[in-house]
Amino acid sequence: MSDGTQGRPGAAARGTAFAETMLGTLRLDGEDRARRIRLDLTVRADRRLRLLGTTEARATGRVRVAGWADDPCADGELEISPVARRRIHYRLAFGAAGRRFTLDGWKSVTALRPLASMTVLPYTLLEDGKRIGTGTLRFPLGTQLLPFLASFRFPRSEDPAAFLAPRWRGEPGRTEVWYTTLTDPESGSGLWLHHELTAPADGSEPYAHGWAAVFPKDGPVRHARFGPAGWTPGTSGFHACGVTAAPGRLTGTAEDGALSWDLTERVTDEPLFTFPRWSWRRSLLPAAQMLPAARAAYDGTFTHDGTTLTLTAAPGASARIYGHGNARRWAWLHADLGGGDVLEIVAAVSTRPGLRRLPPLVFLRLRRSGRTWPRRPERAALGWAGAGRFRAGLALPTWTVTGRSGLRRIRVEITQPPEATLALDYTDPDGRHATCRNSERADAHVLLERWWFGGWRTEAEWTLDGTAHAEVGTR
Repeated sequence: MSDGTQGRPGAAARGTAFAETMLGTLRLDGEDRARRIRLDLTVRADRRLRLLGTTEARATGRVRVAGWADDPCADGELEISPVARRRIHYRLAFGAAGRRFTLDGWKSVTALRPLASMTVLPYTLLEDGKRIGTGTLRFPLGTQLLPFLASFRFPRSEDPAAFLAPRWRGEPGRTEVWYTTLTDPESGSGLWLHHELTAPADGSEPYAHGWAAVFPKDGPVRHARFGPAGWTPGTSGFHACGVTAAPGRLTGTAEDGALSWDLTERVTDEPLFTFPRWSWRRSLLPAAQMLPAARAAYDGTFTHDGTTLTLTAAPGASARIYGHGNARRWAWLHADLGGGDVLEIVAAVSTRPGLRRLPPLVFLRLRRSGRTWPRRPERAALGWAGAGRFRAGLALPTWTVTGRSGLRRIRVEITQPPEATLALDYTDPDGRHATCRNSERADAHVLLERWWFGGWRTEAEWTLDGTAHAEVGTR
């Protein structure tokens, strides 16, 4: 994990975000019985809602059809126009059994029954533009109205692609990284793509390099390097060694074609600042890391040693690092918890004098139901303003993070199986070395508790079996 900072992107306007749950039935053509269906959606618009006009919004979330489909990476669009066009139009794409479907329907808003009409969604299910089923979804007022109203937020509307632009401006002694991790839901394999620019501290020519790795569910880890090669500055992402990491696209080969990939990336969440937002914009901390999108879905192919994985809506994420080199010790976790929830952790000990003797500083961000906790990660990392300090125990094969912020506390236990962990040598701009031990098939257990009437009560609990992405680095 690198020490560094990020520049300031362009000014961001306020958007609108809310969560919605709908329940109902689906009747597939040719079937006599109806299946139960549930939608858990997060809706985001780049502007404030225009209740008298029309607002275009993006929808992401989970579609579950009993005995048939369960896709946590559904995505689509909403047209919210309750007065101007008297409808709220939903169009959502999701996968099942390796196929892609589209749920298309709208709530017809009427003046005589405005509340009832805004809670009923008749829809048609399409495959390749042809109808294969119909159904009706309803918004359950009794159980979901209060959570729905409480979910409304007006976040900054930021373009994830803006965070992929190269940061480096010719300074010696810098490292810049673009990396992507994902899990193939079909085979259970984990994938890792690491793209790196290194500007040596002695002022010599910068070089680009990296590697790709696949972590099969059954079998040894396979990895291959690409580069080093010269670096040509660009305006978007990483382009070197015949490898590309650009907005919406990841392509390349390594080790003369032993590993190759061609992937499209569909953003399904907003940016996530693991470190404080201000540290990403200004050079005030020795380290910074962030995700242009907290979650993404990947489609395409990844080939290793003659075996091709065909990916459909594979969950994962891309992240960015910019800095002066690797930390003295560090640990990292990306955990897609399902249902739109995601956990990101960076724990690190700086190489700076005076800081390298301190215990690891832990920056933890849990995005759950569209909200991110803790609100101020630096307070939980340092124990400011009465926040209980987060602590990390960095060891292998199992490492832990615990801590409290506000009325919540969390315990995270991550296990990196030795047979599914890859050890690689990292070289800093000053020529020093560190060892990274990475696993894209790690296990994780996350327990979130809340203080309630004088005691700690379980608020949520997740167990990931081979789908967590993690690493530990040492000197």
